[in-house]
Amino acid sequence: MRNPYAPVRMRVERNAVETEDASIRTLSLSFVERREVFAFVPGQFAELSLLGVGEAPFGIASSPADPDLLDFTISRAGQVTTELHYLEPGDTVGLRGPLGNGYPLEELHGRNVLVIGGGFGFSTLRAFTSFALHPANRGDFLDLEVVYGARNPGLLLYKDELKNWGRRDDMSLSVTVDNADQDWSGRIGTVPAAVKTLQVDPESTTALVCGPPAMIRYTLPVLAELGLRPDRIHLSLEMKMKCGIGKCGRCNIGGSYVCTDGPVFSLARLDRLPREY
Repeated sequence: MRNPYAPVRMRVERNAVETEDASIRTLSLSFVERREVFAFVPGQFAELSLLGVGEAPFGIASSPADPDLLDFTISRAGQVTTELHYLEPGDTVGLRGPLGNGYPLEELHGRNVLVIGGGFGFSTLRAFTSFALHPANRGDFLDLEVVYGARNPGLLLYKDELKNWGRRDDMSLSVTVDNADQDWSGRIGTVPAAVKTLQVDPESTTALVCGPPAMIRYTLPVLAELGLRPDRIHLSLEMKMKCGIGKCGRCNIGGSYVCTDGPVFSLARLDRLPREY
């Protein structure tokens, strides 16, 4: 069994600026030495490390249908994330993973899927959407509806991908911003307000939600109004994770750990846990 504390070496292939303020970048990593299959599910995360700096957890932002490169979208917030922002193609980092659980793919088969994301939290939802749209997988899901928002147009992620998704006829995409600039011609308003306008069949629809706590807090009542049961709403939490394998105790919610029992939880399960998230 591979040592869960020992990272494998990854090579930086691309370092792409995502936002106008350059506060968020996406690193595309390849395996320096591929000794085993890296099989993961959209929604899982991994730990990235830099020797002498530290490590931090990040959701995997790419699809398992494209396994040669792993994408990690990183918001500059501290020492580790700042150093990761400075990496250039050819530099190496350590990786531990995949860790945690992912979105419930088997449950989603044959159902309509409503993807709801906000800001930086859209990364693992991008992984799921890309996976679901792959020709080998698209037939596994019925209607695919994506709602994504940010505070302003300059903070939207994956802009080229959003344009491509908007042109597809096998999915529905709604992109909204809280505050528009003079060049923005799309929807203006919050993510919960956009979700409220949807027409969904609650009996055949499952929702995947990830984003800022305020967005999640105001989206959940809207999903209840639309008739979705708590067991058909899945949330991705990434609070306070550190070690990634349930040893440090930083991310516990009652007797559960976000890093091992999550980060994806059904709302039905979260309703049975202490209100610490």
